[in-house]
Amino acid sequence: MWKKLFLAVAAMIVTMGFAFADVDVNKADQAALDGVKGLGPAKSKAIIAERSKNGNFKDWADFETRVKGIGDKNSTKLSVAGLTVNGQPKAGAATKPIASAKASVTPVTADVKVSAGNGASVASSASTKAK
Repeated sequence: MWKKLFLAVAAMIVTMGFAFADVDVNKADQAALDGVKGLGPAKSKAIIAERSKNGNFKDWADFETRVKGIGDKNSTKLSVAGLTVNGQPKAGAATKPIASAKASVTPVTADVKVSAGNGASVASSASTKAK
């Protein structure tokens, strides 16, 4: 039972990194843009309206110029949060930290007493550690 629980927790930790996928500003719909930390519904609508009116954004400089309220600082934060332009993060922006798959498990000990059916019993102690 402990092994199954440990494997379930490890699987959740590993898959958490996949939950935060990059969002390309030229391909994303409003729901995807709203999912980026730092973008709300109003800014998402403005991005989609500008993209529909004047075509895809060429690069980060084009994105900053065409969307009101997106400057150098803001675009760096959005890039760190997972926004990309043509699949590229902003140059000089820190990359997102990768979720670590390392898990720590507390040692488990169990005392077992087995009866042989003839009145005799055997005591045993087991200890398991996982890293």
